Amino acid sequence: MSFLASRLSLIKPSPTIAVTTKAAELKAQGRDVIGLGAGEPDFDTPDNIKAAAKAAMDRGETKYTAVAGTLALRKAIAAKFKRENGLEYTPEQITVGCGGKQVIYNALMATLNPGDEVIIPAPYWVSYPDITLMAEGTPVFVSCPEEQGFKLSPADLEKAITPKTKWLILNSPSNPSGAAYSYAELKALTEVLLRHPHVWVMSDDIYEHLIYDGFKFYSPAQVEPKLYDRTLTINGLAKAYAMTGWRVGYAGGPKEIINAINKIQSQSTTHTSSISQAAGVEALNGTQDFIPKNAAVFKARRDLVVKLLNECKGITCKTPEGAFYVYPSCAGTIGKKTPDGKVIKTDGDFVTALLEAEGVAVVQGEAFGLSPYFRISYATSAEALTEACKRIQHFCDSLA
Repeated sequence: MSFLASRLSLIKPSPTIAVTTKAAELKAQGRDVIGLGAGEPDFDTPDNIKAAAKAAMDRGETKYTAVAGTLALRKAIAAKFKRENGLEYTPEQITVGCGGKQVIYNALMATLNPGDEVIIPAPYWVSYPDITLMAEGTPVFVSCPEEQGFKLSPADLEKAITPKTKWLILNSPSNPSGAAYSYAELKALTEVLLRHPHVWVMSDDIYEHLIYDGFKFYSPAQVEPKLYDRTLTINGLAKAYAMTGWRVGYAGGPKEIINAINKIQSQSTTHTSSISQAAGVEALNGTQDFIPKNAAVFKARRDLVVKLLNECKGITCKTPEGAFYVYPSCAGTIGKKTPDGKVIKTDGDFVTALLEAEGVAVVQGEAFGLSPYFRISYATSAEALTEACKRIQHFCDSLA
């Protein structure tokens, strides 16, 4: 009899972290590897935010905080929601966790009973299904093909809803596809949800500020105020503020669910770092000037990668609206052979062969629930991206 819990068999380690780890191992062995697997901005955290953290330490703000987060941070989050999203949340309606991932984990653990269903549009961020399974829920995947812009259609949402549906998870802009929902697209989805009052919406807005070509971001409760009382609006500082390691995520929602989330958190991490929270206050209240500048850099990288990938034999790449990922199709390489005679049968085969042959680490589409695709994070230098795309082109040219 195994000493380990049976629930471990329901989940797998994060594929994106696995790719990053594999790339690091190969680099340590002396291989020339370009890692495009990590969803992490390559920009440094802005100096004013770092200075606020140092000042907090100097003031002795190194003790426990409230489970939900410091009042100063929750007030800053409430001000952000009102300023940027037109959403009114009081500090009591806000919770702060160790990254957006913990907030999602806490929310699903606090609300799911065995057999409750969670609708997850595919392609999806790799953690949504596994967290659902750990919370004894049932992931219900809805395929969102490239022809639909990798977005959920109202008709497909309607079909997926059952009496057991508890949540719909929406991530816009999306990891892994970069797809973002317009006001009209969100409005059409919210009209479906209004017909099903038992379904809650988890809106993961973490890439909110990384949008391009004049796209305007909207959050579901902003588009349809009637959904306010059954929407959990999740965000964080990792992506827009280049604060991945600080671990600050947050959510606004009805007090009942926020209190339940805090109850779960009180028996796990208690709260995120007091120093990170002080940095978070400055991030949200301080200058935002660097955000559009960083987004402009990301847009230029996006355009570069899309252009170069579309020049590769067997690969096609759609231009995404946001985030810092592209999700190209490798359908044109399936069935071909590598120079050493291996047949590429899946996107997993493509990704493995590419890493072995050219030292470019990307993540297979299978990990995100839609094949045959792969994800590239363009949160790295234009030079590295250009070289990586050259290598991908060389690899595709070598296939017979």
